[in-house]
Amino acid sequence: MSNKNDFRNSLKEMTEVDLKARIEEDELRIKKLKFAHAVSPLENPMSIRDVRKDLARLKTELKSKQSGSKS
Repeated sequence: MSNKNDFRNSLKEMTEVDLKARIEEDELRIKKLKFAHAVSPLENPMSIRDVRKDLARLKTELKSKQSGSKS
């Protein structure tokens, strides 16, 4: 549980450039996981969902930083 809180706290400290880079990495990681799962089942298919949720958190934080900087 504290791992999620650590991740959320680290998002607050990241810059927009860092967030964009991390978003690109996670999108690529999701594609690789989906492909690997299609070829042969993953040991833990829930990892795809975890990465998707992290990606959504990253995008949300990026949007909030972008809207905050425009004001």
